[in-house]
This record gives sequence, structure tokens and C-alpha cells, in this order.
Amino acid sequence: MQPPAFYSTNGSAPLVDLRQALLQGQAPDRGLYLPQQFPRLTTAEITGKPYPEIAFELLRRFTAGIVNDATLHALCADAYNLDVPIEHVYDRVHVMRLDRGPTASFKDFAARMMARLIGQFLRETGKTLTILTATSGDTGSAVASAFHGVAGVRVLVLFPIVEVSDRQRKQMTTLRDNIRAIAVDGKFDDCQALVKRAFADPALSRLPLSSANSINIGRLLPQAVYYFHAAARLGEPLVIAVPSGNFGNMMGAVIAREMGLRIKRLVIPVNGNDEFPRFLVTGRYEKIEPSHNCLSNAMNVGHPSNLARLVAMYGGQMDETGRINRAPDMSRMRRDLFSSTVSDDQTRATIQQAWAEHKLLLEPHGAVGWRGFLDYCAAESLGDSPAVVLETAHPAKFPEEIERVLGFSPDVPASLSALDKLPEDFDRMPVDYGQFQKYLLSRYA
Repeated sequence: MQPPAFYSTNGSAPLVDLRQALLQGQAPDRGLYLPQQFPRLTTAEITGKPYPEIAFELLRRFTAGIVNDATLHALCADAYNLDVPIEHVYDRVHVMRLDRGPTASFKDFAARMMARLIGQFLRETGKTLTILTATSGDTGSAVASAFHGVAGVRVLVLFPIVEVSDRQRKQMTTLRDNIRAIAVDGKFDDCQALVKRAFADPALSRLPLSSANSINIGRLLPQAVYYFHAAARLGEPLVIAVPSGNFGNMMGAVIAREMGLRIKRLVIPVNGNDEFPRFLVTGRYEKIEPSHNCLSNAMNVGHPSNLARLVAMYGGQMDETGRINRAPDMSRMRRDLFSSTVSDDQTRATIQQAWAEHKLLLEPHGAVGWRGFLDYCAAESLGDSPAVVLETAHPAKFPEEIERVLGFSPDVPASLSALDKLPEDFDRMPVDYGQFQKYLLSRYA
């Protein structure tokens, strides 16, 4: 089995293998890596298999010759010792709960596998790596948890100080050892811009830097797994609704589709940061600067990095600033994708409605996904297709909002309840690249 090479969406970087793509994170021309070809996988090959086996079957198509099968099999078994429940709601409609990992977020699925692969690569080379990651809520905690204690890796997480919940913040700021967090006096897009600029800064060339954001292809490949998991249990072609911010989770579904998963429609609801639904309608892309602060805070992204990948998949080219240098096939994109925007008022109303009608407990991000799915059903017939809506975080991460809307607090999993007793420790910084550069040089050079 010959694994694919990876190219940059900006088109000026050399091809790399999976090891190089993971360790570099962002391509040297500031583009994002994508496979040149997509290996095939059918649901017949995975039907009846447990989740770790599905992950192994999918990932080995990218790791052949780089990680031997026995090692990859062990890494998958270690990473995915958690439940992936698919909850029936009504008719052929289901919710897939991706909130049973150690940080109660869907990002555990990608971060845990990515940490194990990078740890394996570093053990083989004896090198060290500093991982920079920006977060709007859940990425930072998942990355910090996954890489905590991994030899050869130091992690620095940047988060917007006023746009994360208390529990999201504590998941990043109560760890020690090789994990450090910086609270930035700005928005998620500011954090992301600082990280991206650091990767392209010649003054930092002696620092071995990489990313654990969804700009790293190592985040996206594991996210393709749970779409195959859903299809193997529910059937095809699927309607999939993915609440979206930086569009990494959505790109996991696109990768699954390119590998052979039959998707009738990919529903991509967003919160008040509606740059993508407007782009889908008009064909003109306009970033939202600054991004809007919404209840579904992990989706507060005014310029999703992964749009560059999505545009590339439809024959276009978008650079890291959001400028479209070659237009994608908008008619095909509109046939495949459906997107709507969900306000905070609609988010609260959806949490209330889902509980009243189905005893379905959703937090704000899952509520955006559910509302977007209902918008799709109002516009098009679901027909006989099975549907799955992603619930991407545990409701206990947002207890104040659940209490406000439903009048009770959700049960708290053990992974979250322990946080309240742990002391926090983090740094604070303005949106100032010069200061961030000095911080990196003084701490990690």
C-alpha cells in the first residue's frame, strides 16, 4: 500500500510525507497540507468493527511505510478507549455524542491520536518539538490533555481571555510539566494570527515549531474516522450536520467523503460568525473582523483556516489571508453543502425545544448543529436517508447556560468535576507579535 504525499494549498512548497506534514504543521509557504490522492475505504470493510479498529483501517492507508501496522494498531487501541454513543432521537435521525473523552470534547478524538503519532516520530528521531496552538475553547484543553507528559514535546496554548468558559480555561491552566497557557487580550482570530506568524518568522527558525490546531493535517485525518463509524451503524448515504467554527471537523467529513463515504448532504451550521453561509450564497468571501462573541464560543471564528482546504477540494485556491486567487466550483459546492447561521436566541430556544420534545440534552455548540439540521429539513426533504447530528461537547462544560435555559444543571463527568479543586497558572499578553516573539525566544530557544 503506497501512502499519499501531501501538498500545500498555496502551491509553492515541496511535497512531504505524513511524518513531515505532522511535524511541520503549516507548510513553509503558509499553506495547509492536503493529500494528493485519497485512499479508498468502504463501510463493508469496517461494519461490525469496534471504533479503534475502524481508526486503524482508515489511518493505515496514510501511515503505510511510516508507522508499522502493529505500532499503529497499539496506538489506536490506546487513543480510543472511550465510548462513541450514537443516540436515536426520532425516525432515522440520530445524535453522535463525541463528548466522552478526557476533556469532554470532540477534539479529544483528533488530539489523542495526533499526540501518539508525534510522540512516536520524536522517539524515533530523538528530537524535540514545541507545539503552538490557538484555541477558542475546546482545542486547547484537548491538546493540553493529549500531549501532557509526552516526551520531547512542549505545548504552548493561546486563548482569548474573555471568550472561554471557566471549565474550558481550567482544563488548560491547571496542567503543569510540559504545558503552558497564555491568556490573550483579544479574540480567537488574534491568537490564531500570532501562531501563524510565528511559524513563518525567520527569527524563530532555530525553534522546532509545529501546530496542533486544525491547520495540522494530523488533526483532520482522525476526525474522518467517526463519520465512517456512524455510516457503518446507520447506513448510507448519510446526511451529516456538523456545527462549525474553524471548519476542521467539517473537513474531516469531506476527507471521509473523498475516501468513499457516501454523504447525501453535509450540513454546516455556524453561529453569528456567518462568513461561510454568505460566501456559499454570493460567491464572495468576506472575513468578519473582529469575530462575534457568541454562546457557542468554540465556534467564534471570523476567518476559518480550513476554508483554504475546502476551496482547494473544489478546484479553487485561497491563501492564508482569505484572498481567493482562483474561484472554486461554487455550483458543485452548493450541491454538496448546506449552511445556515444560528443566533444566540435561536441557540437557547433550540436547547429548550430539543429537551421539551425529545429529552435531548444539548449544549450551545450541539444546539447550533441541531438547529442547522432543522433548517436543512425545512429547505429539503430528508427522504429515507439516515441523519446524524454531531454533539461536540459535554453539556456540563456550560452549566450556567443549561441552568439558565432548562432550570437544572447537567451531571458532571469525573474528568470535569476534579478541575474545581485545582490551582490555575497561566501568563497574560496583549495582541502584540513582538512581545509574543520575545516570549518564545526567552522561554524555548
